[in-house]
Amino acid sequence: MLKQRVITALLLLMVLIPAMVYNDPAPFYLITLIFIAAAGWEWARMNGLGPLGSRISGVVCALVCGGVWWSGSLGQSFPGLWAVAGGLWVLASAWILKAGVAAWSLHFRSLRLVFGLAALWLTWLAVAQAKLIGTNFLLSVLALVWMADIGAYFSGRALGGKFSKTKLAASISPGKSWEGVWGGMLGVLLMALVWRYADAVNGATVPSLYTHVGLRGIVFLLIASIFMATMSVVGDLIESLVKRSAGVKDSSALLPGHGGVLDRIDALLPTLPLAMMLYSY
Repeated sequence: MLKQRVITALLLLMVLIPAMVYNDPAPFYLITLIFIAAAGWEWARMNGLGPLGSRISGVVCALVCGGVWWSGSLGQSFPGLWAVAGGLWVLASAWILKAGVAAWSLHFRSLRLVFGLAALWLTWLAVAQAKLIGTNFLLSVLALVWMADIGAYFSGRALGGKFSKTKLAASISPGKSWEGVWGGMLGVLLMALVWRYADAVNGATVPSLYTHVGLRGIVFLLIASIFMATMSVVGDLIESLVKRSAGVKDSSALLPGHGGVLDRIDALLPTLPLAMMLYSY
């Protein structure tokens, strides 16, 4: 299992990293469109659509995203869209998580499908615009999610249950602890400070998320970093809730050792639009 996981991760990095650093964004857009189509297919399957309907959902998701690219709108600024998306993510996720697993399947299937596909569209639009801003900015957002995940994993294994006797969300994801969340947040805070310092020392021409947000002061940088780390956990929990409602362990088996595409990008669903909201303002 570990061998499969490592091999899959290396293959993904071999494809993604060259596309991320390449000057022409087209290869990166194409690769991420494939991932979004796969995620759309997975979301539809987990929410009760059959094989044909799930495939159509994946294709529609990719076509809607590709339509924005084809129209030439990626270079435009959408501060209002990102503000609304950020607000909706905070409110909707609080409502969904509070209602719990049992309530998810009670919502109209069409509503669940629209929510998921809209979230995927916003995620693709955000990652495409982040690529246009620059590789340093894009990597700083992706690294935030990776650091939150890595910090949570190691602190959760080392300290889970030692300070808090209650789980983070026992009915949704029993393995997650509060100690893991705190460790992930600490890792993100340290990374934000180091990345901002490195940008200043190296005279980065393209600001990272941390340098850009840090223009408002170190306190705002710390608050924004904690907020983003929190929302990365929320994205993970939302997908776990949907999987538990569907009675599946993974969103699919597309990525050996990792599960499905949604299992890899769930934390990015809220954080990428929120990163663009912070950048816009």
